[in-house]
Amino acid sequence: MKKIITYNVNGIRAALGKNWIDWLKNSEADIVCLQEIKAAPEQFDTSVFNDLGFHHFWYPAQKKGYSGVAILSKQKPNNVVYGMGIEKYDNEGRFLRCDFGDVSVVSVYMPSGSSGEERQAFKMQWLNDFTHYVNDLRNKRNKLIICGDYNICNKPIDIHNPKANANTSGFLPEERAWFDSFLEAGYIDSFRVFNQQAHQYTWWSFRANARAKNLGWRIDYNIVTDNLKSQLKNAEILANAVHSDHCPCVLDIDF
Repeated sequence: MKKIITYNVNGIRAALGKNWIDWLKNSEADIVCLQEIKAAPEQFDTSVFNDLGFHHFWYPAQKKGYSGVAILSKQKPNNVVYGMGIEKYDNEGRFLRCDFGDVSVVSVYMPSGSSGEERQAFKMQWLNDFTHYVNDLRNKRNKLIICGDYNICNKPIDIHNPKANANTSGFLPEERAWFDSFLEAGYIDSFRVFNQQAHQYTWWSFRANARAKNLGWRIDYNIVTDNLKSQLKNAEILANAVHSDHCPCVLDIDF
Protein backbone atom coordinates (compact mmCIF):
# COMPACT_ATOMS: atom_id res chain seq x y z
CA MET A 1 0.00 0.00 0.00
CA LYS A 2 1.11 3.53 -0.73
CA LYS A 3 0.47 6.54 1.50
CA ILE A 4 0.21 9.67 -0.62
CA ILE A 5 0.03 13.12 0.95
CA THR A 6 -0.72 16.40 -0.79
CA TYR A 7 0.26 19.59 1.02
CA ASN A 8 0.25 23.24 -0.02
CA VAL A 9 3.09 24.38 2.23
CA ASN A 10 2.79 28.11 1.41
CA GLY A 11 6.57 28.37 1.09
CA ILE A 12 8.87 25.38 1.59
CA ARG A 13 11.45 27.51 3.41
CA ALA A 14 8.82 28.85 5.81
CA ALA A 15 7.56 25.30 6.45
CA LEU A 16 11.09 24.02 7.11
CA GLY A 17 11.38 26.78 9.72
CA LYS A 18 8.32 25.34 11.50
CA ASN A 19 9.75 21.85 12.10
CA TRP A 20 8.02 20.54 8.99
CA ILE A 21 10.82 18.04 8.39
CA ASP A 22 10.08 16.37 11.75
CA TRP A 23 6.43 16.15 10.78
CA LEU A 24 7.39 14.65 7.42
CA LYS A 25 9.66 12.10 9.12
CA ASN A 26 6.75 10.93 11.27
CA SER A 27 4.17 11.00 8.47
CA GLU A 28 5.15 7.58 7.05
CA ALA A 29 4.40 9.00 3.60
CA ASP A 30 5.54 7.13 0.50
CA ILE A 31 4.81 10.02 -1.88
CA VAL A 32 4.37 13.69 -1.00
CA CYS A 33 2.99 16.21 -3.50
CA LEU A 34 3.78 19.82 -2.59
CA GLN A 35 2.33 23.04 -3.91
CA GLU A 36 3.30 26.68 -3.50
CA ILE A 37 6.91 25.82 -2.72
CA LYS A 38 7.82 29.46 -3.52
CA ALA A 39 11.50 28.61 -3.99
CA ALA A 40 13.98 26.94 -6.31
CA PRO A 41 15.87 23.94 -4.87
CA GLU A 42 19.15 25.84 -4.83
CA GLN A 43 17.61 28.27 -2.31
CA PHE A 44 17.39 25.75 0.55
CA ASP A 45 19.04 22.56 1.79
CA THR A 46 17.48 19.66 -0.12
CA SER A 47 19.79 17.10 1.49
CA VAL A 48 17.30 16.69 4.36
CA PHE A 49 15.05 14.85 1.88
CA ASN A 50 17.86 12.53 0.85
CA ASP A 51 18.43 11.80 4.54
CA LEU A 52 14.78 10.70 4.86
CA GLY A 53 15.10 8.40 1.86
CA PHE A 54 13.14 10.50 -0.62
CA HIS A 55 13.83 11.03 -4.28
CA HIS A 56 12.76 14.63 -4.82
CA PHE A 57 11.73 16.59 -7.90
CA TRP A 58 11.20 20.36 -7.93
CA TYR A 59 9.38 22.50 -10.47
CA PRO A 60 9.55 26.13 -9.30
CA ALA A 61 7.97 29.10 -11.02
CA GLN A 62 10.25 31.41 -12.97
CA LYS A 63 9.06 34.30 -10.81
CA LYS A 64 10.94 34.18 -7.51
CA GLY A 65 8.97 33.46 -4.32
CA TYR A 66 5.85 32.39 -6.23
CA SER A 67 3.89 29.22 -6.93
CA GLY A 68 5.83 26.03 -7.82
CA VAL A 69 5.26 22.31 -7.17
CA ALA A 70 7.32 19.33 -6.08
CA ILE A 71 7.07 15.57 -5.58
CA LEU A 72 8.95 13.56 -2.95
CA SER A 73 8.93 9.79 -3.32
CA LYS A 74 10.51 6.88 -1.47
CA GLN A 75 10.28 4.80 -4.67
CA LYS A 76 12.22 6.05 -7.65
CA PRO A 77 9.80 6.89 -10.48
CA ASN A 78 10.29 5.37 -13.93
CA ASN A 79 9.77 8.75 -15.52
CA VAL A 80 9.36 12.40 -14.49
CA VAL A 81 7.61 15.02 -16.63
CA TYR A 82 7.95 18.71 -15.81
CA GLY A 83 5.04 20.87 -16.92
CA MET A 84 2.28 20.50 -19.49
CA GLY A 85 4.11 21.93 -22.49
CA ILE A 86 1.99 25.10 -22.24
CA GLU A 87 4.37 27.98 -21.62
CA LYS A 88 2.14 30.37 -19.68
CA TYR A 89 1.36 27.66 -17.11
CA ASP A 90 4.80 26.05 -17.07
CA ASN A 91 6.39 29.44 -16.34
CA GLU A 92 4.36 29.39 -13.12
CA GLY A 93 5.44 25.86 -12.13
CA ARG A 94 1.95 24.37 -11.85
CA PHE A 95 2.19 20.72 -12.99
CA LEU A 96 4.65 17.92 -12.24
CA ARG A 97 4.17 14.22 -12.98
CA CYS A 98 5.95 11.09 -11.77
CA ASP A 99 5.22 7.67 -13.31
CA PHE A 100 5.39 4.53 -11.17
CA GLY A 101 4.79 1.55 -13.42
CA ASP A 102 1.31 2.01 -14.90
CA VAL A 103 0.26 4.68 -12.35
CA SER A 104 1.04 8.39 -12.70
CA VAL A 105 1.05 10.75 -9.71
CA VAL A 106 0.64 14.46 -10.38
CA SER A 107 1.24 17.46 -8.14
CA VAL A 108 -0.85 20.35 -9.42
CA TYR A 109 -1.28 23.92 -8.21
CA MET A 110 -4.27 25.41 -9.97
CA PRO A 111 -4.44 29.20 -10.33
CA SER A 112 -6.36 31.38 -7.94
CA GLY A 113 -8.68 34.00 -9.39
CA SER A 114 -9.04 35.98 -6.17
CA SER A 115 -6.77 38.88 -7.19
CA GLY A 116 -9.11 40.17 -9.88
CA GLU A 117 -10.80 39.68 -13.24
CA GLU A 118 -7.61 39.11 -15.23
CA ARG A 119 -6.48 36.20 -13.05
CA GLN A 120 -10.01 34.81 -12.88
CA ALA A 121 -10.04 34.70 -16.69
CA PHE A 122 -6.61 33.03 -16.58
CA LYS A 123 -8.01 30.47 -14.14
CA MET A 124 -11.01 29.66 -16.33
CA GLN A 125 -8.74 29.25 -19.37
CA TRP A 126 -6.49 26.99 -17.27
CA LEU A 127 -9.46 24.79 -16.30
CA ASN A 128 -10.31 24.32 -19.97
CA ASP A 129 -6.71 23.65 -21.01
CA PHE A 130 -6.04 21.40 -18.01
CA THR A 131 -9.09 19.27 -18.83
CA HIS A 132 -7.95 18.76 -22.43
CA TYR A 133 -4.38 18.04 -21.35
CA VAL A 134 -5.32 15.51 -18.68
CA ASN A 135 -7.87 13.75 -20.87
CA ASP A 136 -5.23 13.41 -23.61
CA LEU A 137 -2.77 12.14 -21.03
CA ARG A 138 -5.33 9.61 -19.87
CA ASN A 139 -5.34 8.04 -23.34
CA LYS A 140 -1.67 7.15 -22.77
CA ARG A 141 -1.54 6.89 -18.96
CA ASN A 142 -4.97 5.76 -17.85
CA LYS A 143 -4.29 5.45 -14.11
CA LEU A 144 -3.89 8.96 -12.72
CA ILE A 145 -3.68 10.31 -9.18
CA ILE A 146 -3.95 14.10 -9.43
CA CYS A 147 -3.03 15.62 -6.09
CA GLY A 148 -2.99 19.26 -5.22
CA ASP A 149 -4.55 22.61 -4.53
CA TYR A 150 -7.44 23.00 -6.96
CA ASN A 151 -8.45 26.41 -5.56
CA ILE A 152 -12.12 25.41 -5.89
CA CYS A 153 -14.67 24.15 -3.37
CA ASN A 154 -16.83 21.69 -5.25
CA LYS A 155 -19.96 21.48 -3.09
CA PRO A 156 -21.68 23.65 -0.44
CA ILE A 157 -20.53 21.08 2.13
CA ASP A 158 -16.93 22.03 1.25
CA ILE A 159 -17.11 25.66 2.43
CA HIS A 160 -18.06 27.21 5.75
CA ASN A 161 -20.49 29.79 4.37
CA PRO A 162 -21.75 28.84 0.90
CA LYS A 163 -24.36 31.62 0.71
CA ALA A 164 -21.98 34.45 1.58
CA ASN A 165 -19.33 33.06 -0.78
CA ALA A 166 -21.62 32.34 -3.75
CA ASN A 167 -19.92 35.08 -5.80
CA THR A 168 -16.40 34.55 -4.48
CA SER A 169 -13.59 33.14 -6.61
CA GLY A 170 -13.10 29.52 -5.60
CA PHE A 171 -16.84 28.93 -5.23
CA LEU A 172 -18.24 30.55 -8.37
CA PRO A 173 -20.99 28.63 -10.20
CA GLU A 174 -18.82 28.24 -13.32
CA GLU A 175 -15.90 26.86 -11.27
CA ARG A 176 -18.14 24.38 -9.48
CA ALA A 177 -19.74 23.38 -12.79
CA TRP A 178 -16.25 22.67 -14.14
CA PHE A 179 -15.49 20.48 -11.11
CA ASP A 180 -18.73 18.54 -11.51
CA SER A 181 -18.10 17.92 -15.20
CA PHE A 182 -14.49 16.91 -14.50
CA LEU A 183 -15.57 14.29 -11.95
CA GLU A 184 -18.38 13.07 -14.20
CA ALA A 185 -15.79 12.41 -16.94
CA GLY A 186 -14.36 9.56 -14.88
CA TYR A 187 -12.56 10.95 -11.83
CA ILE A 188 -13.15 10.40 -8.12
CA ASP A 189 -12.79 12.78 -5.17
CA SER A 190 -11.10 10.19 -2.95
CA PHE A 191 -11.84 11.95 0.34
CA ARG A 192 -15.60 11.78 -0.21
CA VAL A 193 -15.43 8.01 -0.78
CA PHE A 194 -14.63 7.68 2.93
CA ASN A 195 -15.99 10.83 4.57
CA GLN A 196 -19.32 12.55 3.91
CA GLN A 197 -19.21 14.86 6.92
CA ALA A 198 -19.48 18.63 6.82
CA HIS A 199 -16.87 21.04 8.25
CA GLN A 200 -13.95 19.15 6.68
CA TYR A 201 -11.64 21.85 5.39
CA THR A 202 -8.08 22.12 4.07
CA TRP A 203 -7.54 25.90 3.96
CA TRP A 204 -8.34 28.74 6.33
CA SER A 205 -7.83 32.47 5.90
CA PHE A 206 -5.22 34.04 8.16
CA ARG A 207 -7.84 36.67 8.96
CA ALA A 208 -10.46 36.79 11.71
CA ASN A 209 -9.12 33.77 13.61
CA ALA A 210 -10.69 31.61 10.90
CA ARG A 211 -8.72 28.45 11.65
CA ALA A 212 -9.49 28.43 15.37
CA LYS A 213 -13.18 28.81 14.48
CA ASN A 214 -12.87 26.24 11.64
CA LEU A 215 -14.22 28.71 9.09
CA GLY A 216 -12.52 27.00 6.18
CA TRP A 217 -12.61 25.81 2.60
CA ARG A 218 -11.85 22.35 1.19
CA ILE A 219 -9.77 23.15 -1.88
CA ASP A 220 -7.02 20.49 -1.69
CA TYR A 221 -7.78 17.09 -3.21
CA ASN A 222 -6.40 13.71 -4.14
CA ILE A 223 -8.42 13.00 -7.30
CA VAL A 224 -8.07 9.58 -8.93
CA THR A 225 -9.28 8.04 -12.17
CA ASP A 226 -12.29 5.81 -11.57
CA ASN A 227 -10.36 2.68 -12.62
CA LEU A 228 -8.47 2.99 -9.30
CA LYS A 229 -11.58 3.05 -7.11
CA SER A 230 -11.27 -0.55 -5.92
CA GLN A 231 -7.70 0.17 -4.79
CA LEU A 232 -8.63 3.10 -2.50
CA LYS A 233 -8.14 2.13 1.16
CA ASN A 234 -8.59 5.34 3.14
CA ALA A 235 -8.50 9.12 2.87
CA GLU A 236 -8.31 11.80 5.52
CA ILE A 237 -7.55 15.44 6.20
CA LEU A 238 -4.86 16.21 8.78
CA ALA A 239 -6.21 19.50 10.12
CA ASN A 240 -3.87 19.49 13.12
CA ALA A 241 -0.78 20.01 10.94
CA VAL A 242 -0.14 23.75 11.11
CA HIS A 243 2.88 24.57 8.94
CA SER A 244 0.77 26.55 6.45
CA ASP A 245 -2.64 28.13 5.92
CA HIS A 246 -3.46 24.77 4.25
CA CYS A 247 -3.26 21.35 5.85
CA PRO A 248 -2.22 17.99 4.36
CA CYS A 249 -4.61 15.49 2.78
CA VAL A 250 -3.83 11.79 2.84
CA LEU A 251 -4.74 8.99 0.43
CA ASP A 252 -3.99 5.33 1.17
CA ILE A 253 -4.08 3.30 -2.03
CA ASP A 254 -2.85 -0.04 -3.32
CA PHE A 255 -0.76 0.18 -6.45
